[in-house]
Amino acid sequence: MTTSKRIDSVTAAPPIGAYPHARRHGELLFLSGIGPRPPGGGSVAGVTFDADGNVRDYDFEAQCHAVFANVRAVLESASARWEDLLDVTVYLVDIKRDFPTFNRIWSDYFGINAPCRTTVEVSRLPTPIAIELKCIAAATQDGAEQ
Repeated sequence: MTTSKRIDSVTAAPPIGAYPHARRHGELLFLSGIGPRPPGGGSVAGVTFDADGNVRDYDFEAQCHAVFANVRAVLESASARWEDLLDVTVYLVDIKRDFPTFNRIWSDYFGINAPCRTTVEVSRLPTPIAIELKCIAAATQDGAEQ
């Protein structure tokens, strides 16, 4: 029987709930939803709020780069590489506005060796962010755990 191992990264933004950054099960690594919050916590770059505390605007490009950095940090904490990504589910809060920008940045990061991908629009995410990624990667059984 294969057991799963919890992966917690000290270099990625901490989870906002009671769950790990990832779990390794056999030769697969399952990442929890990863957002663009900075590793030390705090606010997401480029988010501005109105007087009622609702998101007025956000810097989507900055959030894309930040979410990719957090995914990379979790992968590295599990002794996996960017190239090990197999499948990515992308959650966007405004697909009409942000999908073209995301496609451009995705291509910059992956080129022709991109993993499989599904992109969906959601009405909101648990924190005031515009993007979240859910990833599956290949991983070796003997990868280091942090």
